[in-house]
Amino acid sequence: MKTLITGSTGFLGSAVLRELLDDGREVKLLIRKDADTANIDGLDVEIAYGDLRDSESIRSALNGCDILYHVAAYYSLWNRDQQLIYEINVEGTRNILQATKEKGLEKIVYTSTVGCIGLNEDTTPATENTFFNQTTLSNDYKKSKYQAEQVALEFFRGGLPVVIVNPSTPVGPRDIKPTPTGKIILDFLNREMPAYLDTGLNLIDVKDCARGHILAEQKGVPGERYILGNQNMSLLDILVTLEKITGLKAPRIKMPFWVALSAGWACEMVSNHLTGKPPAVPLAGVKMAKYFMYFDSSKAVQKLGLAQSPVENALRQSVDWFKDNNYLTR
Repeated sequence: MKTLITGSTGFLGSAVLRELLDDGREVKLLIRKDADTANIDGLDVEIAYGDLRDSESIRSALNGCDILYHVAAYYSLWNRDQQLIYEINVEGTRNILQATKEKGLEKIVYTSTVGCIGLNEDTTPATENTFFNQTTLSNDYKKSKYQAEQVALEFFRGGLPVVIVNPSTPVGPRDIKPTPTGKIILDFLNREMPAYLDTGLNLIDVKDCARGHILAEQKGVPGERYILGNQNMSLLDILVTLEKITGLKAPRIKMPFWVALSAGWACEMVSNHLTGKPPAVPLAGVKMAKYFMYFDSSKAVQKLGLAQSPVENALRQSVDWFKDNNYLTR
């Protein structure tokens, strides 16, 4: 049995890859020719070069495969070419699911996001069944992932055996870009976070999140969604935990939301009209911080056996990885 993975060069995808290899699985990777392969160098895998926007390269990569993990996504809170996010996340998902349908694969695990799960106004943890208010789709990344999840459900209704996983906020090693959450950790380490916003996230060890994908393949019901998360923490709690791990002082100044929002608008205008570089304060990130992203992972824990390893250990591993790989500037 051969498994194809998309997104294997990224943070979460490389963790999924390692879990599959640890299980002795035969794995093929679909990657772009210009991809940074630091996260997969030296691993025993077959590589197929292609692009989610190129249907022929997808069909070629799927030859001989029985299982698909579609982890790849354009994860960015800012891009001058907004259409690119939709081409990769939405149309790319449609392209690869259409190809898997033609090839008759046994099982597909599609990586969505908790950004497609509803939120409770009182900040109590949300479940897969919480009402979804589309006004929470505060940026193009979240909008594209919501549309892509609808594509996955459309293919399920058409008979494709696709299981959807909704990771919360994975943390741990090999956050190579880094992700927006990794950027929070890195900004803390580099002393570039003088204040914090009153918001919250659900964190999970990236290894547990990756293993949750495999459990979804093995035990997940097609058409169902599974939140892959663990601990709900306010941003201040996260920063205080990082203080405990590193000995560096966490910021104690709470920034009013309107101040952060104003800074986001200003930085966005500079990026869009002057520099062409990512904004220092991403407006999309500020808008997301308006909501406490608290979730209940009981379904995945009970139905799949999702592990709940201590988040503090995952944060420590992330800190160590950034230090060991020369991400610190001071």
